[in-house]
Amino acid sequence: MRFDLTDLGLFLAVIDAGSITRGAAEAGLSLAAASERLRHMEAVGEVLLLHRGRRGVVPTEAGEALAHHARTILHQIAEMRGELGRYAKGMRANVCILANTAAVTEYLPARLASWMAQHPRVDVDLKERQSSDIARSVAAGFAEIGILSGAAATAGLTLRPFATDRLVAVLALDHALAGKPQLRFSELLDHHFVGLSGGALQQHLEMQAARLGTKIKLRVALRSFDGICRLAGEGVGIGVVPEAAARRSKRSARIAIVRLQDDWATRRLSVCVRSEPELTPLARSLFQHLASRSSSPLR
Repeated sequence: MRFDLTDLGLFLAVIDAGSITRGAAEAGLSLAAASERLRHMEAVGEVLLLHRGRRGVVPTEAGEALAHHARTILHQIAEMRGELGRYAKGMRANVCILANTAAVTEYLPARLASWMAQHPRVDVDLKERQSSDIARSVAAGFAEIGILSGAAATAGLTLRPFATDRLVAVLALDHALAGKPQLRFSELLDHHFVGLSGGALQQHLEMQAARLGTKIKLRVALRSFDGICRLAGEGVGIGVVPEAAARRSKRSARIAIVRLQDDWATRRLSVCVRSEPELTPLARSLFQHLASRSSSPLR
């Protein structure tokens, strides 16, 4: 069987995403090119690697075996690059991090800056995911480091405290709910929302609404928390954002900030790995750096 590194990376991306379309995008390939590579891998090996269904794909027993060896090979390649990078000019290494929305937007930029400045030949592949997906992917070896909330099942993972993240509602100052000291998420669902475009946090809120037997009435979806706060302040709708983002935006947006009472709205974020001894030296260095201090939102 002649599989190249692109084949192996694509196969792991497809399994991680549960979808050939999303896996192809993660691997930087077109859907047609990815599908052709996967068909070729099965044809060369004369073995079925994926069960394809309406809801996506799952690996067969042979696919699980391939995934195990692919993770080992790619891990060894990463170790080789890290070791050679100490001596070779231009040799670059890569560390993959999966993180939830709050970590990506509010905490990681500052936390990554000093470490990346000290490691100029290391690239960080940062991807936003829901906490449950992060736990599964790190446990399966699809990513070296994850940053997730305590809501995810993390049995078998090594965790260190990372940050405390609180979700709050942001409303116009004259909104009927603006004077409340705190609210439950269910009290917001009769009103229209300003949401986050394509973010894991928005998916999380939609899931919470579904558990209450309803849907979020979304007027518009934006790509930043600052934009959500600005429109919320103008009365367009209610936003739900991390408290740190709300307090930062309050300097320019006319918003009221109300904490959510729901247990899931106060989240203890952790940085996690499958096994610290198994990490490459660079990934271990980054993990220890991210775990070196935990932080809370601005008060």
